[in-house]
Amino acid sequence: MLYALIFFPMAAAFAVWLVGRKSRRLRNALAAGTTVIELLLAVSMLFLPPQQTGVDGIAGLGMHFETDGFRKVYLVVIAFLWTMTMLLGNEYFSHYTTENRYYFFNLMTLGATMGVFLARDLFTALIFFEIMSFTSYTWVIQEETPAATKAANTYLAVAVIGGLVALMGLFLLQFTLGTTVISELYDAARACDNKAILYVAGGCVLFGFGAKAGMFPLHIWLPKAHPVAPAPASALLSGLLTKSGIFGVLAITCNLFRNDPAWGAVILALGTVTMLLGALLALFSIDLKRTLACSSVSQIGFILVGIGMLGILGEENALAARGTLLHMLNHSLFKLVLFLSAGVVYMNLHALDLNEIRGFGRRKPVLMLAFLSGGLGIGGFPLFNGYISKTLLHESIVEGISLTGAFGLRAVEWIFLFSGGITVAYMTKLFVALFVEAHPTKQAAFDAKRPYMNRISTAVLLLCALALPALGLSASVSMNALADLGTDFFRAGALEHAVHYLSWENLKGGLVSIAIGVALYFGFVRTMLMKREGDVRVYVNRWPDWLDLEELLYRPLLLRWLPGLLGPVAALFGENKLTAPLAKGMFRGASFLTGIFGENKASAPLAKGLFRSGLVLSHALSDLLDAFILLLRKTVYRESAPPVEDKARASIAYRLGSRIDRIEQRHGKEAKDSHRYAEGAFRARMTLRDTTHRLTGNLSFALLMLVAAVCSVFIYMLILH
Repeated sequence: MLYALIFFPMAAAFAVWLVGRKSRRLRNALAAGTTVIELLLAVSMLFLPPQQTGVDGIAGLGMHFETDGFRKVYLVVIAFLWTMTMLLGNEYFSHYTTENRYYFFNLMTLGATMGVFLARDLFTALIFFEIMSFTSYTWVIQEETPAATKAANTYLAVAVIGGLVALMGLFLLQFTLGTTVISELYDAARACDNKAILYVAGGCVLFGFGAKAGMFPLHIWLPKAHPVAPAPASALLSGLLTKSGIFGVLAITCNLFRNDPAWGAVILALGTVTMLLGALLALFSIDLKRTLACSSVSQIGFILVGIGMLGILGEENALAARGTLLHMLNHSLFKLVLFLSAGVVYMNLHALDLNEIRGFGRRKPVLMLAFLSGGLGIGGFPLFNGYISKTLLHESIVEGISLTGAFGLRAVEWIFLFSGGITVAYMTKLFVALFVEAHPTKQAAFDAKRPYMNRISTAVLLLCALALPALGLSASVSMNALADLGTDFFRAGALEHAVHYLSWENLKGGLVSIAIGVALYFGFVRTMLMKREGDVRVYVNRWPDWLDLEELLYRPLLLRWLPGLLGPVAALFGENKLTAPLAKGMFRGASFLTGIFGENKASAPLAKGLFRSGLVLSHALSDLLDAFILLLRKTVYRESAPPVEDKARASIAYRLGSRIDRIEQRHGKEAKDSHRYAEGAFRARMTLRDTTHRLTGNLSFALLMLVAAVCSVFIYMLILH
């Protein structure tokens, strides 16, 4: 059964791709049927006892899988989200020409994601984690625009670097503890005398899995990947793939560093910064999907705060465990509803800027209801599911304050409430822009759009939206049951008393955040984040462009600073600087031998042969890599020519040059010079495009080489022991 959950969608991906080459309708039905079967398999696991299975010898350490309460819950969440996005995606991709590729990699990613959550050991989890990263890369680059290409390169770079760092951590754990089985880490760590090496290994694993989760300061891919990816893919990236990173963080926190306050404090600090920073980025954004992407960073911060409290509270961490689990589940559902709603907007308007899409949702009650449900849920309003999980997380912080009295935890509590208020503010901003304000010129056309989605998409959106208040209203039954079932993975203590969600003490925290949100919306969003242009007030993004961590730190670090630092070391390997001295030494050694034998006709040819062999070997070592790269660039990675631009449709610079030419003609310039400025502007533009194309190609090639190296490592581990 466990193998079926992982490998059935992967096998179906090939069938879907082949069918899609002949029939779009049959392919869509086959893909949707695959996800429905996967959902039925996942639901059936809820009624079966825990299982374990695996294969020894594969990849050296083998691949092993198991189920427990937490895994069962998330298997259902994964399959449910995949089914809903697949059903709505059939309409969303109706205008695409490369959707066959999307469906293939979508199902491959489904199997890989199942493999991550079913992994019994961290080594197995990392294998499927990397497969998932490579297959989901195609989601980000699906549109093939310059923005999508750049975001996809960032996504892939973070995934590859994070995976390599995590792999180093697993090597350290295997060497130090002799195991990477998740359930065995706690006992093995207690018996280990060298605690420092465990923190180093844990830090490496945290780096790798935290990067996928969107944890600060490794969150840079998330605000850029979501806006360019198709909306169904964005829902999965935000709702599920980030949770695969959280799974790795939970695995080491609840086992390797169980009840460790120092480790908990580190996670808590990172989570607090992530929570606040993501909320601020979302508040300033004026792009619908980017706002939701930055919101995902913030909500991951809320989850990390709960994980940090697990270590700080020690054995009295039941509230933190339940809040963390439920907010993971709730966030998956929030982003499913919100990104699918954004997808409906985009597939009708092909725009995401709030100034262009404002007013689209007026007179569209289904879309309004769905978006409102997602907004109230993520904002933590009472009677919605988000209020339940945020209340549990807040109560865990309050409990930590009462146990330790630490001032730092009081600061965390206020940042928690303030970040919740920012969430209310930016969701209000989105709702008002879409459903309350009218577009100054296009409102009549927006109102006339009928139908704006088909019946299947309508049913999917309503089902997902109604799940949020249904869980909130039945929290004492449904959400408590999910928490009871799923917190076994957390190794948490028992809940000492029932939580009364609607008591004044619990309501107070939620109401404080709502009040902060209302004040921020009217006092900051409507005043500082809007400006008047003529008779219309428009939204503006006042976040400084230079405060982009990728451009400010990571790209200079990887592309300028490190090459500049390591350049002298790398120069040792260029132009035979190492191999030439080796050959020279061999020549001198041969000369010495000939000197011993004198004018010996037998030893002289031997020395000459040794010298020539040394030269051949040195040249081969020097030129082998260049030859391999040249072969790739002439075959599978043949450089494509940059797009040719017709002068008649050239840039503004060409048209401006033409106007200058006409002005000169009026002042008596000769006819033969009538196009000199236009031609010069056109040549300058094409030179710039050629240069940019080559730079982008070189960066892509460098990433390809990095990916090839990682694949080689995994092939080695899979085949050799």
